[in-house]
Amino acid sequence: MKKMLIVAAAAAATLAAPMAHAQKVGLAMAELDTFLTILKNGTVDAGKKAGATVQVEDAQGDVGKQLSQIQNLIAQKVDAIIVNPVDTDATPKITKMVTDAKIPLVYVNRKPVDFAKLPAGVAFVASDEKVSGTVQTQEVCRLLKGKGNVLVLMGELSNEAARTRTQDIEDVVATKECSGIKIADKREGKWSRTNGQDIMTNWLSSGVKFDAVIANNDEMAIGAINALKAAKKWTPASIVAGIDATPDALASMKAGDLKVTVFQNAAGQGSGAVETALKLIKKQPVDRFVNVPFELVTPANLAKYSGKN
Repeated sequence: MKKMLIVAAAAAATLAAPMAHAQKVGLAMAELDTFLTILKNGTVDAGKKAGATVQVEDAQGDVGKQLSQIQNLIAQKVDAIIVNPVDTDATPKITKMVTDAKIPLVYVNRKPVDFAKLPAGVAFVASDEKVSGTVQTQEVCRLLKGKGNVLVLMGELSNEAARTRTQDIEDVVATKECSGIKIADKREGKWSRTNGQDIMTNWLSSGVKFDAVIANNDEMAIGAINALKAAKKWTPASIVAGIDATPDALASMKAGDLKVTVFQNAAGQGSGAVETALKLIKKQPVDRFVNVPFELVTPANLAKYSGKN
């Protein structure tokens, strides 16, 4: 009888024991444009597969709002925080806020300006931007046979990615193979299709001479194509290049419009960020930079990338 009571007590204790703690990860997104929505969905899906919940916050492009959202995630004592920063210049403040709270931190997609000084417990998951604008511009150079004038649509210059992709373009046209290419003008389109279209319309109105348009992302590239078509300046030979290989960009390429893009694995970055965050929670070693490689996309290999982003 005594033995039965002991067994019953043990069983009751087992039932009363708390369930294993499900990890809760905060995801602070800069905004939810086409590409970043794919990244967000990849993060949430990866969290579900790992048995973790992902709480998504959208800063809608407002750095002050993002800082407030991160403070709220800290107050909720989430197990880790993944940040896609609105303004990469604000990352030192974010790093201090989160590490002071002893919460693992992962930056995703946009490189923090304090990357070289990131402390233990902080990592960056993204694609190497030195590759993106480089392979994009090299392909434009090939299409132009090393000669011509190009127009450059830049992303938001508060973001390291826009600055690096633009520098990539300038570095390629400075090479011997592409030295016959000149940058006729460059403008900040802030990643927006509407801005890309408006800037392209203004360029056309001003009569600037150009042979190709190189955009820091697909949205601005599509905007430029729309402006060229609206002004009846589009021809099947027109060269417009973007980056990201979004579904809209691949559809544009399939239609014969967009000539160049670069596959950036949005869902892969999201799942990589979750995997890194969970390792940091468990105090497992991680690389400071987790690279998700860029890949050049042209009409010749387009089919390979259909449905990937």
